[in-house]
Amino acid sequence: MDVFSALQTAVSGMKAQGFSLENISGNIANSQTTGFKRVDTSFVDLVAEQAPSRQVSGSVRANSVLTNSIQGNIIATETPTNIALNGPGFFAVQTKTSDVNGQTSFSPENLYTRRGDFKPDDEGYLRNGGGAYLTGTNLNPITGNATSQGPIQISKLPIPGKATSAINYAAELPQAPSKDLIGTGLAGNPNPIVLTGVGGGTVASGVEAKKLMDGSMAGPMLTTYSAIGAPVDLKTVWTKVQDAAAATTITNDDGTTTSVPAKNAVWNLFYANDTTVSGADSSWKNAGTAFEFDAGGTLVKPDGGSITLAAPTIDGVSLGPITINYGQGLTAFGRGEVVTSTLNQDGFTSGSYKDSYISEDGDVVANYSNGNSVTIAKVKVVQFTNPDGLKADSSGNYRQTLDSGNPLVGLNGTTIEGQNIEQSNTDIASEFSKMIVTQQAYSANTKVISTAQDMMSSLINIIR
Repeated sequence: MDVFSALQTAVSGMKAQGFSLENISGNIANSQTTGFKRVDTSFVDLVAEQAPSRQVSGSVRANSVLTNSIQGNIIATETPTNIALNGPGFFAVQTKTSDVNGQTSFSPENLYTRRGDFKPDDEGYLRNGGGAYLTGTNLNPITGNATSQGPIQISKLPIPGKATSAINYAAELPQAPSKDLIGTGLAGNPNPIVLTGVGGGTVASGVEAKKLMDGSMAGPMLTTYSAIGAPVDLKTVWTKVQDAAAATTITNDDGTTTSVPAKNAVWNLFYANDTTVSGADSSWKNAGTAFEFDAGGTLVKPDGGSITLAAPTIDGVSLGPITINYGQGLTAFGRGEVVTSTLNQDGFTSGSYKDSYISEDGDVVANYSNGNSVTIAKVKVVQFTNPDGLKADSSGNYRQTLDSGNPLVGLNGTTIEGQNIEQSNTDIASEFSKMIVTQQAYSANTKVISTAQDMMSSLINIIR
């Protein structure tokens, strides 16, 4: 390498250090930018093609190195819809392209960001400070079915009532209840398993209902809802109609024997047709199922995990079919009273919108004045095999490239921190240290130019 090549190399060194300073400057400028990922600098030496014995240091090239895989600090905010990713991944976002006659249009392609300072705009769309709109799956608040894919929009319209269609129930029935119907007229032959009482499964109010009350124990009691969201109290009782018995052999008078098979304990469930009066003043409807438990208290029949009340009418209000889901949660080996461990239902009355938040699973949940919290959308989160291969776009967004690979949809172990945001991963102290080193390297390159100039001057002075 001659003096002139040394000059060129020093110039490339100054350019490279200037490029590094540019990245450092950008990192420091964005040290308070939400979700910003600093840009580091790597240097690559360029060696001119020479014989091995003649190779010398050549010029240098500076390249940007993204740090998308390095997480910044997560801090709490006061906005419920602010979110941060704790782990790898990016929010899928879109940008607004037009807003004509109240019709908002968005870009067809997704961008990706870690900037999670989202909050609803005037149309209810979740937009962050960089102007990007959070995307995901919008859901029908009543049915829970997906309605659209794209920017998430929070509707502030009132939510209509929803009829109760399912009750989740788990309980422990006593193995030896303090009262039952065994030996009474209600539980007598010819059908002691499924009570029919008077009127095809209905125990009439009055004397018959009093017998039922005297031999039953409180069952699940909760408020259900009609198709228009009207509250209707469901009041039920459990009653034991048959004890379990082991298999036996009976010796007859003629010396022969008869085998008597084992019997399971049997319980029936009744619900009141009128909850505005005392128990004996209401008629009671049998749920229509014999619940059989073996001697150990395990439910053996029915084995489907649920039963259905076929459109009950309570307090004069007609309800739709209600499925009682008990799964494996109904047993009969307890003591004393019926102990309920799970009891909830899926209906609700109408209510006005209050506020919303985002759960750690990415569910956008709206709270209503009726006390219900309903999932109205699911946030779309993606991960990349090589997140540092994404191409940086403006406003903290990134674009997919060949180097990044295709997006993999799902949290995959990452959690969403609601009412939090991720800070820039820039470390000011580190950036100042790098700036000092860059400054020294830049100054050193200028010294090379000064020295090369002196050497060229000496060469020119030889001929004088």
